[in-house]
Amino acid sequence: MTIGVSDELGYRAPQVCRLVGITYRQLDYWARTDLMRPSLQEATGSGSQRLYTFIDIVQLKVIKRLLDAGMSLKKIRFAVEILREQLASDRPLADVTLLSDGQTIYAAHSPDELVDVFRRGQGVFGIAVGPVEAELAGQLHDLFPEVGEPVLRAEAT
Repeated sequence: MTIGVSDELGYRAPQVCRLVGITYRQLDYWARTDLMRPSLQEATGSGSQRLYTFIDIVQLKVIKRLLDAGMSLKKIRFAVEILREQLASDRPLADVTLLSDGQTIYAAHSPDELVDVFRRGQGVFGIAVGPVEAELAGQLHDLFPEVGEPVLRAEAT
């Protein structure tokens, strides 16, 4: 385990703000509105401090990156609520891989599963072009092993 990266350590709000790249007002608002509350210690009144775990900070950075990618806070909040339900988890942003196109959020629960969060688990799929290209190159090599590249000729009529 890396020194300083432990779930038992508590990180105070000023440290969290610096690490995540947000203002104290944002952090406070997100905690008060239940978007992302601290796991170790909640504020209990004037002068008390919130204490966040490393996993909390990871989730906060995910929220910040989704904001930076153009997602609205309203959509992020909705996605977090859905993921909390689906995963039955208090740390939903640490339990999945998220992808976003700025309009919607997709969650990958495993390497084989990708779902549209806003459509409550509607399955989606992606095609990585690189592997398709490599597969096609291999098939062409199998079809034409003696020729580097096939030459197509129009048939005489």
